Amino acid sequence: MRLRQLDHFGVDVADLARAERFYTDVLGMTVQMRLPDQVLLRYGDGACALFLKPDRPPGGREQIDNPLGKSHHAFAVEYAELEPALALFEARGIPYHAPIDWGDHDCLYFLDPDGNLLELVGYR
Repeated sequence: MRLRQLDHFGVDVADLARAERFYTDVLGMTVQMRLPDQVLLRYGDGACALFLKPDRPPGGREQIDNPLGKSHHAFAVEYAELEPALALFEARGIPYHAPIDWGDHDCLYFLDPDGNLLELVGYR
């Protein structure tokens, strides 16, 4: 077997409308399809499926207090986009961890409204 690329990833959410707003308004994804229990979103060359799980317990702040080594989804962005992302997270009250410098890139971890751990990666 030879994988070509990631087709999409799935995220469990307790409130589908709230999650759709976050992923479209904050992350700039666009809606490709809505079904009663899921929303398929597009971004760049990728896709994200939001799956309604009303009984899903929310993740907490502890995920970004020390985010390294925890399951997450990472998105590549231009390095210059990290600073405006920080300002956006601060303005909207989105929980985030201070950027982590890896030498050739910085990582910015943050939480969606359901406490799913996400990351922005900006290479210099």
